[in-house]
Amino acid sequence: MTAATVFNALSDGEINAETLCSVSEHAWRTGGAPSRSATMFAAINSDISVMDLLRGLLVHNANDAAIVLAECLDGSEGVFAERMNDTAKAIGMMNSRFSNPTGFENASDQSDSIVTAADLARLAAYIIREHSGPYALFSQGDFTWNKIFQRNKNPMLGEIRGLDGFGAGQSPKDGYSALSSVNRDGRRVIAVVAGLPSASARLASMKSLVEGAWEYFQVKTLYRRGETVAEARVHGGLSSAVPLIASADVDVLLPRGETLDYRLRVVYDGPLKAPVKPGMEAGELRVIGVDGVVHRSRLITGAAVGSGKMSKRALDGLQELLLGWF
Repeated sequence: MTAATVFNALSDGEINAETLCSVSEHAWRTGGAPSRSATMFAAINSDISVMDLLRGLLVHNANDAAIVLAECLDGSEGVFAERMNDTAKAIGMMNSRFSNPTGFENASDQSDSIVTAADLARLAAYIIREHSGPYALFSQGDFTWNKIFQRNKNPMLGEIRGLDGFGAGQSPKDGYSALSSVNRDGRRVIAVVAGLPSASARLASMKSLVEGAWEYFQVKTLYRRGETVAEARVHGGLSSAVPLIASADVDVLLPRGETLDYRLRVVYDGPLKAPVKPGMEAGELRVIGVDGVVHRSRLITGAAVGSGKMSKRALDGLQELLLGWF
C-alpha cells in the first residue's frame, strides 16, 4: 500500500524518481539499524532518491525506506496514512485500514492497520494495471546501495514458476501470509494466503493455490465485446428499450466442469431517460456465486434512442406513475 501510494505521487508529478528525501532521526531510529527490523541502513540526516528508497522498500522490505518516503511526501507517518486510506478507498478496499507506512503495531491507544485478503488482491490488481512499470521492482533480485548488497526478501520468488511480484510477511498475532502474482502463457493469477503457522506452510499453501488455479479453474468468455447482454427500459424515447452491450470481453475465472453454481444478473439505474446515445455507461453484469459477487463487468448502451413525441413521453410518465417500471 505504501508503494502504491508513492507510485500515484510519481505518476501525478508530485515527485519524481530523482527527488531527494531526508532521513530523519525518527525514521532512522524507528525503521533503521536501531530498530533491529528489516532496513536498508539509511544514515541519519542523509538524502536518498525516491527510486533508491523504493528499491529498499520493495526489494528488501526496508522499514526505514517506508518512513522516509512517508515523511518526504506528507511530513509525518500519520498524515501519509490518511493518504493511504484515501487511496485504498478509491481502489475499492472497503474493509482495510492503514495507520502507518510500515505495518508496525501502534501504541495501545491507537488503532492498528488491518487488511483483508480480498482487499490485498484488489490492491495487487490495481498496481499491475495502473503502475506496470514500477511493478517490476517487486521482482528485482537484488540491489546495491551505499556499498551494501541486499537481496530480495520475498521467499516466493524462484519457488513458483511465473511468479513475478509482491511479497510475504509474518507476525506473532496473525501468522504467516503472502501476496503473489503469477503470469503464465499470457494468463495472470493473483493469490493471497494468510494465517499460516510457518514459512514452509505458507509456501506450500501458496503453491497449492496457484497450481490449483490452472488445474481446477479455467477462463470462460461469457460475452464478447459489443455483444448484447440485456436490454434497458427507456423513458420518453422513440423506442421503449435499448440494448446493453459488453464494453469489453467478459472473461471470468470459473471452476472446470459441467455443473456451475453461478448466476448472472444485470443491474442498472433505470429507466434511462431519452435521448440515449450509444456508448453511454449504463450498468453492470454481475456473476454471482454461493459467496456473493465474484465478477463485475461494465455495460454500455449499444444504440441511440431519440426523444419521442410529447404524447409518448406523457404516456411513459403516466405508466411510471401508476404502475412503475418492471
